[in-house]
Amino acid sequence: MQKLVLTGAAGKLGSYLREPLSKMCDVLITTDIVKNIENVALNETYAQADLANMAEIEPLLEGADMVVHFGALVDEAPFEQILGPNLIGAYNIWEAAHRHKLRRVVYASSIHAVGMYPKTEAIDINVSHRPDTFYGLAKCFAEDLGRMYWEKRGLESVCMRILSCAQVTNPRAVGSWLSYDDLVRLVQRAIDTPITGFSIVYGVSDNDRAPVDNSGARHLGFRPKDNAEKFAEEIYSNSAPLDPNKPEHYLHGGPFAGIPLGESALTALNLNKSDTGKSSK
Repeated sequence: MQKLVLTGAAGKLGSYLREPLSKMCDVLITTDIVKNIENVALNETYAQADLANMAEIEPLLEGADMVVHFGALVDEAPFEQILGPNLIGAYNIWEAAHRHKLRRVVYASSIHAVGMYPKTEAIDINVSHRPDTFYGLAKCFAEDLGRMYWEKRGLESVCMRILSCAQVTNPRAVGSWLSYDDLVRLVQRAIDTPITGFSIVYGVSDNDRAPVDNSGARHLGFRPKDNAEKFAEEIYSNSAPLDPNKPEHYLHGGPFAGIPLGESALTALNLNKSDTGKSSK
């Protein structure tokens, strides 16, 4: 592949994807809102850009084959804060991809697009949207945007509904974990599958307790290899029993499903701040 573009390159997942993506193309353009990033690959060029500013985003996609869109405000926040990077930014990416005749948008969607479903329902890729937050609502918008651009303009999209891509530190993650290595496998399949049309796939590892059904996305060839069950005994023995009456415990969205709209959910996730993505095995 000649040219790939990666947004959100300074984020945790974007940072982890830069190296493997640089090996899949001749030229890698990476972008984020920050001024600089470190350890730029030989075939990588970094450009600071605001997703909400079409004049800054559109030129980056010129001559590209595909764009891997991970850029966003990655938390719940008031709608006014979500609007620019997550909704206008999504429109700018798909519209710029159309203008420059890219083949495909590979999009980091989220379980929060369907976060209000109970975990006792093994949801598949065809369930209706049930967002748990403004953040999840923005993911619904981008997925619908991708479907519309495919059906009206022939621009392919793969929307990866990532569950939780971080070290396993809580009972929810025993089912929802996507290892960093499986994240790379997922993105690679989203890029190299010959025909995708508009596709949705859940970003989750091969966990014994995975609460979603990916059978409808087998055409992408994503076969995760890691399993969070190896963490289960330690996690459950050190955690308080879950309460079936608390939305954050029984709904797919976890803490995002239990917080008031517009309030941060990341503090409730108990994420390991030292998690660099290098210790997923």
